[in-house]
Order: sequence, then C-alpha cells, then structure tokens
Amino acid sequence: MVSQGFTKEMNVASMPMYDWPEIRTHTDAFWEGFARHAKLSGKLDRTSPHDALWRHEDLQFSQTCGYPFTHEFKGLLKYIATPHYDADGCEGANYCSIVFARQEKSMADFFGSVAAVNSVGSMSGNLALQLVVAPLRKDGQFFKRTKLTGGHRASLAAVRTLYADICAVDSVCVALAKKYCPEELEGLVEVARSPLVPGLPFTTRGGDSHLLANALKNTFADPELKITRDALLLKEVSVLDEGAYDRILELEATL
Repeated sequence: MVSQGFTKEMNVASMPMYDWPEIRTHTDAFWEGFARHAKLSGKLDRTSPHDALWRHEDLQFSQTCGYPFTHEFKGLLKYIATPHYDADGCEGANYCSIVFARQEKSMADFFGSVAAVNSVGSMSGNLALQLVVAPLRKDGQFFKRTKLTGGHRASLAAVRTLYADICAVDSVCVALAKKYCPEELEGLVEVARSPLVPGLPFTTRGGDSHLLANALKNTFADPELKITRDALLLKEVSVLDEGAYDRILELEATL
C-alpha cells in the first residue's frame, strides 16, 4: 500500500468515500484504469486515515466529502471533477441524502427523538439532516441527542436495532446497499430527503487538476472499464463551475 516511505514510482492516492468491501475489486479496477490514463502508478492507500492523506502534500488523487472540502480542507485540496451516479436521489452531478426511520411518520413526529450521525463533519449524514429538521426546531433544538456512528452503514444499523430513531444517508450509499446488501435496509422506511448539493468531488493536492480531469474523462469513456463503472454506479463525470460547492455554505448559513 502507498503510505509512508513511498517512492517516485508510486503515487499517493485514495478513494475512501465509497470503498465498501463488496465492491473493493471494482474500486481497485477503476483506480488502475484511471492511473493508466493519468500515467500514475501504485495502489490505493487503505492504511492511512483518509483525512491524513487529504493533507499529504504529494496526494495525487482522492475523493472527498463536500463538507470538509468547503471547510477544513478549503484551499488545501484542489478540485478535479465531480462524478455522476446512477442512483435514486442523484440528478446529474448533484445528490441528496435520504432520511430513514423504522416507521413512516411526518418529520415533526420525530421531535425529541435520537439521531444517528456518521460524523459531525459530514454533509450527507449531519448537515443534510439538520437542513431537513431546521423548519421544525423549537428553541434551537430538535433531537433529544445525537449518537455518532462513524459511518453511514453503521447509522442504518443503529436505527434498525433501536439504538437510534432516525438517520440521513447519502443516496449513493443507499443505492449501493440496495444493490449489494439489501438486508441493511430491511425494516427501514424513507421519511424525507434533503436538498440537492454537488456530489462528492474528486480532488488532488500535489497533482495537476486539469490533466487529471482529462484523464478522468478518458476513464469514463473507456469501454474496457464499463463493467467496473456500472458496478460502482458511475455514469459520467463533469467539471463544475468555480464556486459550485458554495451551495453547501449557502445552505449551512440558513440554519
């Protein structure tokens, strides 16, 4: 794996956002195809914390959550492009979060309940949920408490097992769960959706973002990678206008 002690023959890269065990071979195949088009080498780093890699000055390629991209890592990571996913809840380069509970009720009925959140710094798991309940808050508070789970799949499990009452999950994760592990959605119902925001961007720190964007376009057009892209729900890729991710900041400012 590429981490400490890498050489010039190996590039620092990661794809941590949707790197589920069920599709890991396809994630590796996508990286290998992209690396070929981008003239990069080495393997994806799965040994280092993803946020540590995002700080690595030689990071050539990664995928980042929109919230850290617009907050903690703003100005540090360089934008490359945004993938489009073949998933319910995705529209072009945009996506939403789907809010799940065990019972189909109005959102107002969840006042005083327990929320499962993957991470405080998550667009899809935290800010999305806050945006959904914002109109229903009383005295600035809606949930009785929030339980951090560390991941979207863990949030779904928390609601299924009565550890929490409600959670918001990235629509791409929901589509992956439906395709590869539908049992993780059993007993859960959709009760709301969050506003659309630009999807999780491909980023770099040490690479040339323009060259990498061209390599991505070639990767998405490569017929030899179609099975891989389909397995990862990848449809196409777009280079969004500068400031597209300000949508996240604008929505956050409404809270």
